[in-house]
Amino acid sequence: MRAYWKGHLRLSLVTIGVELYSASSRSNELSLHQIHKPSGKRIRYEKVAPGIGPVDLDDIVKGVELSKGEYVTLDSDELDEIKLDSKKTIDLVQFVEHCEIDPRYFNRPYYVVPTEQDVAEEGFAVIREALRDAKRVGLGQMATRGRDQICAVKPCGDGLLLETLRYASEIRDSDRVFGAIPDVKVDKEMLSLAGELIERKTAPFDPAAFKSQYASALRELVEQKRKKGKVSHADDDELEAKSTGNVVDLMEALKKSVQRGGSKSGSSRATSARKKTSTTGKRKPTRKKAS
Repeated sequence: MRAYWKGHLRLSLVTIGVELYSASSRSNELSLHQIHKPSGKRIRYEKVAPGIGPVDLDDIVKGVELSKGEYVTLDSDELDEIKLDSKKTIDLVQFVEHCEIDPRYFNRPYYVVPTEQDVAEEGFAVIREALRDAKRVGLGQMATRGRDQICAVKPCGDGLLLETLRYASEIRDSDRVFGAIPDVKVDKEMLSLAGELIERKTAPFDPAAFKSQYASALRELVEQKRKKGKVSHADDDELEAKSTGNVVDLMEALKKSVQRGGSKSGSSRATSARKKTSTTGKRKPTRKKAS
């Protein structure tokens, strides 16, 4: 696999080289395209402006809609000026318990592995096991493709799992949706029966036990039509540094970090990060730790 990101993971004075790989894949999904049935060719889309028709790519700029039909246009040069430089270091600035982050904030998972160096591998193992023993998740920020993201790092088997987080402004207030649910007094006997049913069906989570019936049926349908020769063919013209760690003595770096108070987050920084990951609804769901 190709690394999504290469850089460093830093815990105070301990810095190790790491690489990130996407933990999810959509390669097994079947994509449905629009096809012109008489010719069997795939439908393509032109960029058009109402009342003008097809437009040249050089005349297209990006814009933000202020109100219906009113836009502020932005040139590529203007957008480039505000893009953030790719940050090659993820600083773990705060630590929280696994269940403290509302699941709604989690966005996309990545596997974290050390670069091929003895020092990086040793430092990686120390951070991984320290997080596992403390049952904590490390919080930091990373900048990729011109934008910054919050990220949470936690142990995952022999490696680490980094999950990007949504900002608080991206989460809708649940009260606006749940507020219309009436307050119902629950019958104790019904509650007991429901609890018993839940207990009977409780079992360890096995994602392999769940299969997409739609995906299986779609694949079967495609295979049947392929065997019958019902396949369209497009024309030929339609086909189209490694990072290094910089800590020489890992034990010495750890000792200095503790002496400097590096094992504790500053109160203002902790308060700010806690606000970003706070629950916006009334209830606070828990999230299972990755094994």
